[in-house]
Amino acid sequence: MRVLVVTAVPVERDAVTRAFTDRPQVLDVPGAELHRVGALDVVAGGAGPASAAAAAAFALASGAGAGVGPGAGAGPYRLVVSAGIGGGFAPDAPVGSLVVASGIVAADLGAETPDGFVPVTALGFGRERFVPPPDLVRDVAAATGALTGEVLTVSTVTGSAGRAAALRTAHPHAVAEAMEGFGVAEAAERLHVPVLEIRAVSNAVGPRDRDAWRIGDALTALTEAFGKLTPVLEGWTTPHDRHR
Repeated sequence: MRVLVVTAVPVERDAVTRAFTDRPQVLDVPGAELHRVGALDVVAGGAGPASAAAAAAFALASGAGAGVGPGAGAGPYRLVVSAGIGGGFAPDAPVGSLVVASGIVAADLGAETPDGFVPVTALGFGRERFVPPPDLVRDVAAATGALTGEVLTVSTVTGSAGRAAALRTAHPHAVAEAMEGFGVAEAAERLHVPVLEIRAVSNAVGPRDRDAWRIGDALTALTEAFGKLTPVLEGWTTPHDRHR
């Protein structure tokens, strides 16, 4: 029984696999290249919710974690994790900190109206939020020292103080933003697999200042986090833990 981890880009994927001493086994499956270490299959699915959803769906349906096909695992995927770096809302989630999502929220899926933004659910269709298993969120936070809160999925990275303030007003429990979590959650939900999102903070949400970004520090924090939380994730894949 395996865990699927979906990142946006290869440097994030490699940051996850560096938490292990073994060299990853590389498996080619339709639509994805899986890097297998321990109980984890890690794929760099591309930036944005659409690419993330497609990559997660292909990997989940590939059979790599279900005991069939080339490189088959010992059982089906029992958990999907959206992982990588992201922006943190100051002062709650400073650069270098780790965040685990208590809610995965599509922050810009909806419609603009004369009265402001209306989320897709208020339009009468779709959904805007997924909730990871609370006990898993608790255990991951305890193992890694991560902050918990909502992680917003956006299609456009925030680049102004005004936009950052608007997001915090609309989502007062948000602690970070990224671009892939909601897409991964959509794919996981359709195959009835629990989802989790973990982000290492590389920059503050707000005015875009690349000189202030600490991508290397965030990638190091991501590696350290997976070194600590892997036993938690592996424990979650057992039927007993899934139904606690």
